[in-house]
Amino acid sequence: MAVPILRAAISGSHVFFNTLSHAAGLLSNPKKRRLLVSASGSAPSEINPLRSEVSFCFGTHLIPHPNKVDKGGEDAFFVSSFNGGVIAVADGVSGWAEQDVDPSLFPKELMSYASDLVGDEEVNHDPQILLKKAHNATTSKGSATVIVAMLQKNGVLKIANVGDCGLKVIRKGKLIFCTLPQEHYFDCPYQLSSEMITQTYLDATVSSVKLLEGDTIVMGSDGLFDNVFDHEIVSTITQYSDVAEAAKTLADLASNHSKDSNFESPYSLEARTKNGSDVPLWKKVLGMKLTGGKPDDITVIVGQVVSS
Repeated sequence: MAVPILRAAISGSHVFFNTLSHAAGLLSNPKKRRLLVSASGSAPSEINPLRSEVSFCFGTHLIPHPNKVDKGGEDAFFVSSFNGGVIAVADGVSGWAEQDVDPSLFPKELMSYASDLVGDEEVNHDPQILLKKAHNATTSKGSATVIVAMLQKNGVLKIANVGDCGLKVIRKGKLIFCTLPQEHYFDCPYQLSSEMITQTYLDATVSSVKLLEGDTIVMGSDGLFDNVFDHEIVSTITQYSDVAEAAKTLADLASNHSKDSNFESPYSLEARTKNGSDVPLWKKVLGMKLTGGKPDDITVIVGQVVSS
């Protein structure tokens, strides 16, 4: 995420940091791992009214920025089997590299602490408090946008979001819920930071949605949502019953769009409408306009609600 740094002078789990694809059913309580673990999961093909306790069956995929493949990019995320399931994504702010700070360290540590704290008594199934405690524990210099979602076994999904990572809920082929990005101005999202004056857990947008068995959630960093339209996400989800395949397909689609200079991406549309960015006047006269995807780290988590 190439955005400005906000500073005072002017803020039982699996943790994943590298390029990977993963699928699992959150029906057990495995020990925490730092890297990829193997598991299997399945989900029903039909959507049924909520009859019993539920949990997530999930698939994940991460593709680093083309220039950051060697270190695995600057996104981090975790998935946990706690309660009905906990998922989170943190997107490191790349502007810290200009100060010789590795932008990946802050989101990695933030996600590591969050994964350790999901069952904390003080957190008490509250994603906003989870953000508070993980942020307070993080000592690395840097900043990150972050989203956390915690599914209760009664089907209520609680979400806390700081910045422009996002989550969408799809039911019977229709988008029924989505988080909204938080920005100071175009391309400068809210972010948790090592700095004294910045956003905190209190600035998070907190929401909840009642999920039904068969619902699908898509969580991701802005590398997904800046390059893939909602209708493309819904279309992909409806085509794949396997959550791992769906996550990989969405990540690949975002990656392909990000490298296409002729693609009219969500990011280029927003740049023209919000920021006034566009091609020079002489190109406009020729009918040309600002287009292209946005190269970035891309993290995708696809979760399907299953009866547990």
